[in-house]
Amino acid sequence: MPRGKKRQPPEVSSGSMADIAFLLLIFFLVTTTIANDKGIAMRLPPKPDPNEPPPEVTKNDKNIYKILANSGDQLLVEDEPYRDDMDQLKQDVKEFILNFGSPGEEGIQIYNSLPSSMKTKINQFGRKLDSSDDPTECVVSFKAARGTSYELFIDVLDAINAAYNEVYAERVGITVEEWLALDREDDIQNDMYEKARQGIPRAISIAEPD
Repeated sequence: MPRGKKRQPPEVSSGSMADIAFLLLIFFLVTTTIANDKGIAMRLPPKPDPNEPPPEVTKNDKNIYKILANSGDQLLVEDEPYRDDMDQLKQDVKEFILNFGSPGEEGIQIYNSLPSSMKTKINQFGRKLDSSDDPTECVVSFKAARGTSYELFIDVLDAINAAYNEVYAERVGITVEEWLALDREDDIQNDMYEKARQGIPRAISIAEPD
């Protein structure tokens, strides 16, 4: 029998495979959700000049509200174990800010500028002589251990900031939501923002962990 010609093996077009791979790549890029690392929005202080000595801290101890978090996520507030929730911590920080235990001249002016509703609350929880003198002097200090969980760190910072936000909002007679939504590009809203914060700085100190 005559031998037939050798049949060539079939070939697959590599061009089609490249098109399919490209389409699959586009599909997965469009449909895949890429996780973003979450961070904390915070304005950092300027880098200190290494040629200058660090500034001396002359703050009276009673004007510093100390919050410590250990690696077991346990809180120590004002040198005492703290077992209340974050809502109570927010309230405690707020009372510390508005204590007016021994106000100076500027502190008296700030107190007189507050609405009557705030003055009533201040007089209700008492002006403790062993707590902050007035809002111009008080500092909230937070220090966490290296093993402190990210969740607790955020919760404590949120409680501290929420206390300041409530103070600012009440001072100008609006809700916290309205305070946070103020547009500083608008002259009227910016004036309200400045009035709320006048003399009451958001003094939060975050110490380096051990």
